Amino acid sequence: MKLRHILLSAALLTSISILAAPKYVFYFIGDGMGPGHVMAAQTYNRVVLGNDTPLLMMQFPYGGLLTTYSASSTVTDSAAAGTALATGNKTRNGMLGVTPDTTAVQSIASVLHDAGWGVALVTNMSPDDATPGAFYAHVPSRRQFYDIGRQAAESGYEFIAGARWRGAYDRDGNPTGLTDYIRSHNVDLVTSYDQALKSDSRRVFLYSDSPLTHDDLGYAVDSVPGILKLPQMTATAIEHMKKVSPDRFFMMVEGGNIDHLGHGNDGGGVAIEVINFNHALAEAYRFYLDHPDETVIIVTADHETGGLSIGNNTVGYTSRPDYVPYQNMSKDRFSAAVKEMLADNSADHTWESFKEFTADHTGLWNVIPVKERHENRLRELYDTTFGKRQSLADEKTLYASFNALANEVYTILNKYQGYGWTTYGHSGNPVPVYAIGNGMEVFGRWLDNTDITPMLLGIINE
Repeated sequence: MKLRHILLSAALLTSISILAAPKYVFYFIGDGMGPGHVMAAQTYNRVVLGNDTPLLMMQFPYGGLLTTYSASSTVTDSAAAGTALATGNKTRNGMLGVTPDTTAVQSIASVLHDAGWGVALVTNMSPDDATPGAFYAHVPSRRQFYDIGRQAAESGYEFIAGARWRGAYDRDGNPTGLTDYIRSHNVDLVTSYDQALKSDSRRVFLYSDSPLTHDDLGYAVDSVPGILKLPQMTATAIEHMKKVSPDRFFMMVEGGNIDHLGHGNDGGGVAIEVINFNHALAEAYRFYLDHPDETVIIVTADHETGGLSIGNNTVGYTSRPDYVPYQNMSKDRFSAAVKEMLADNSADHTWESFKEFTADHTGLWNVIPVKERHENRLRELYDTTFGKRQSLADEKTLYASFNALANEVYTILNKYQGYGWTTYGHSGNPVPVYAIGNGMEVFGRWLDNTDITPMLLGIINE
C-alpha cells in the first residue's frame, strides 16, 4: 500500500491564529459519546454528586459539533470514524487507516512521531481495537487483529496501554506469537502501573493479564477490583512521556466502554462511564495547568451510540439520575449472572429470590417503585425462563448477547431512570467537540470528523 501524507489547505491554515505552537497535544476520544451521553453524566454530576461546576470537558472555552458519516454509510462504524479522526480521511466502514481503495493514510500520531515527537496511546479496550489502531495501522479489515498488533510493534511509539491484545490468540484461544513479536521490537511488555513506571525502556506497552478482563477492562459501574483503570493508565502514560520525551509528545486517550454500554442501552452505566472518562481527562488537565502555553487538549467522539436521550415517555419532563447510584451492576454482568443461574440446575430459584437479586443490583423494588404492568411482564418472563427452563432468544448487540429476562429488567430500569434509546447500534447523530489551549478556538463551530487532524497539525506547525 502506498502511504499518502495529509495535506492542509491554504484556506484552513490562514484561519488558524495562535500565540505559540504547542509542544504537548492530548486527543481524548469518548467512543460512542454523543451529546446525550455527556448530558447523562452531567445530570448525574449535578444532581447526584452535587457538583455546582459542570464536567471538566464542558468547562473548556471552545465547543462545537462534528458530523461522523463514513465513505460508505450515513452511519459510521468505529474503524471508519477512527480513521477520519486520526488521519483526516473518510473510508468505508470496517476499513482502518486506509482510503476506500486501500491506500494507506498517515495518522497525526505517525506524522508527529516522524518529526521527533513521543507518542502514547491509551484505551480501556484492546490496543489493537479500531480507535487506537487507527493511529498506527493500515488494514482493509479492522478484524485483522494479528496484523494490527504487529504494526503497533513496528510503529516505534513510546507507550501503548489497554486490555488484552486480541491478536495474541487465534479463534481457538491458542497463542499466535504476537507478544513475542512485540518484545522483539525493543518493547517492555508490562502488566502493572509500577512495572511501567519503573521500566528503563523507552518503549513500554502496558496491558491487562487479569482473568477478569478480555477485550476490554470492564465497566466503571461494576467496580471490578484489581484491573487497570483509564485514569490511572492516563497518569502512568503522562509520567512515562515526561521521562522519555519531555520536550514534546502526543497522547490519544480513548474511553471505549462508553460505546459498549451504549450498545447495551445501559443508561446508568453510561453516566458513570463518562464520569470515569472525565477523571482520565482531569489527569491531562493537571498537566495543562503546569504548561498552559504549551499544551492543547481536544475532547470528541468517533460517533454516537444508541440514540440516547434524557427523558422518555415513562418519566415525561423529568429524569431520575438519583436512581442511578442504586445500580451497581452493568447490564452485561447482570445478563451473565442470569445465564449462570439458568445453567445451575442444582439451585432452587424462586421469583422472590430473583426479585431480591434484582433489587440489590438495580434498585428496582428496593428504591424504585415498579408499576404493576412492569412487574407482570417480568414475572411472565421469569416463569418462562426459570419455571419452564426455557430461555427466550437473546437480544444481540454488536458486542454482547443479553438474556431476554435481563434485557427486560434493564429496559424497565432505563424507563424509571429517565433514559431513552432509539437503537442498539450507532446513530448518525453529531458528536460534541471540546477544546482548550492556544489556537483551539477554531474548534468552536460545526465541523466534520475529517477536519480535526488537519486543524491540529495546522496549529502545531504554525
